[in-house]
Formats: sequence, C-alpha cells, structure tokens
Amino acid sequence: MLHSHLTTLNAVSLVLSTFKAEGLSSEALLAGSGISAADLSRADTRITTDQEMRVCANAVALKRDIGLELGRRMHVSAYGMLGYALLTSATFGDALRLALRYPALLGTLYELSLQDDGQRIWLSASDYRENPALAVFNAEFCLVSLKVICEDLLGHALPLLGARFEHLAPDYDATYAEHFKCPLNFGAGDNAFAFDRRWLEQPLPLADVITHQAMAERCRKQNTEFTGRQAWLGRIRQLLKAQLNAAPGLDGLAEQMNCSTRTLRRHLKDLGCSYQELLDELRFDQAKQMLCEEQLPIYRIAEALGFSETASFRHAFVRWSGVAPSQFRP
Repeated sequence: MLHSHLTTLNAVSLVLSTFKAEGLSSEALLAGSGISAADLSRADTRITTDQEMRVCANAVALKRDIGLELGRRMHVSAYGMLGYALLTSATFGDALRLALRYPALLGTLYELSLQDDGQRIWLSASDYRENPALAVFNAEFCLVSLKVICEDLLGHALPLLGARFEHLAPDYDATYAEHFKCPLNFGAGDNAFAFDRRWLEQPLPLADVITHQAMAERCRKQNTEFTGRQAWLGRIRQLLKAQLNAAPGLDGLAEQMNCSTRTLRRHLKDLGCSYQELLDELRFDQAKQMLCEEQLPIYRIAEALGFSETASFRHAFVRWSGVAPSQFRP
C-alpha cells in the first residue's frame, strides 16, 4: 500500500554503505526511489515504505542474499531513542516487550509477538503485507536484525533453539546456518526464532532506571506523534483515492481537511511528500490494478484517473513505471 507507512533512512543508509565497499554508486541503488542526496544528509528525513522497498529491490537484484548481510549490520543503536530505551531496560524480557509495544519506531513490516510454548520463547514476525517479490528478503532482514538486537542487549550471543521461515529454502540456505546456528525449518506459518524462556529474566548489563524512564517516555511521545501523522496521512489518501477522476487540488483538499492550504502544504512537507506526489502514487496504484484486473480500453482508464487526454496518461504511466500502459498489461 502506497504511503501506508513512514520510516527512517536507517535501512537505506545501510544498503548504500554495504555496497559502497564494493564500489557501487548510490545512484544505482536509489534509482526509482525518489530519495535524493539532500534527503540522505538530513537525520530527521522520513521516507515511505515504498521508497525503502525500491532501494531494497535494487539491492536484491544485485545480490540475492543481501537481506542476511544487512540484518547482521542493523544494530540496536540504529533505532535512536528506542534503542537506548531497550539497552537501559532492567531485563531482556522487559526490553523485548517494550520493542513490541512500538513497532512503528522499529520500522518493521511485520506483526511481532512473543509466543511461549512452555519451554521456549518464539520471537515471531508474521502478517507480512508488502511486495511479495521481496518477502524472502524482508524475512531474512527482519529475523537476522532481531537476533542482532537481542545480542546487543545481552552483550553476548543468544543461543537459539530453532528458527523457522514462511518461505521455502533458497538455493543459498547453507548461509542461514552461519547466522542462526540452530535447527532450521522452511515453509512454516511464520518467521520466528526460539530461545530458552529463562533468558527473559536475564538482567541487562547496561540497565539504568533513570535513563530508561526518560527514554521510554520520549518513545511514547514520539510514537503518539508518529501514529497521529499516519492517521492524518491516511485520511488524505482516503479522500484523494475517492476523487481520482476529479482531483480537488491542494486548495480543495485543504478545505476537505478543515485546514488552510498553507497548513496542509507544511504538514505534507513534514511527512516527506507533496500533494502531487500523493496524487501520482494513488493514480499509479489504481492504474496498475485496472490494467491487470479489468479489460477497459486505455482511454477509459485515463478518464477514470482524471486525465483529460489519453496521451497525458500514457506519458505519466511511462514516467511512473518505465513502460507504456499497453506493455504493462499481462
């Protein structure tokens, strides 16, 4: 879903630094993402999941098992205030439960949970709803990075009792043993790894009550602000999607949102997007769906998306996808 989730540049920066050592320019990895060099220089930049996944898709095209390597480099310090709140928690279990309370601050694409089977605790990642073509990459990245976070918190390796994955074993599955060092199961119902439940009570070496309370409170406020922005952006998307055949314009949308045009423009800028970018993304999303699922002629699709001329729609679609609408159809 376009613009369904905003996240930090952490993963993108990690991709760029990983490939930089191999002499690959950032331009090749950022291609098609809409992320600029100026965005990379600002610590507070927020990007969409769609932008992040475009960069990741470029990386996977160059190296199929890159998810495992990237996950290994995603340390707890990459999560800002949440990372420090986790490090200063009293116990390992406290830290995990705090992390699961704020999935938006983790930037995860999964529903995370702790499952107790009586002897083992499974840290599970399920309910993936993003690009199916990147499901394996995201499962690898998620589970390896979660394992790295656990070990950063403890200050040493976390002995795993098992790991399971929704996808079938890839042809490089031998590499998994280097990262998980436990029995592996593919084609499972979720992505998860297990450890002895006694680890939940393990005191953390960097525990600090005062610092933890301060960081946890800042996480709570940041999460409230972040989820509030997401709800606001969701309302904008809902309004625009219902009016693609006659878009209201920035002024009209501001009126529907009960705010001034200036306020709307400022909020969109803070969210890392613009009115036109949102409109284009929603049009592109709808165009792909109509081209794949309906047998409407191109000119009717153009009309439904608010284009006065079929040629304008064709030009826009080529700009969005790199191919003409007729070529995109299955």
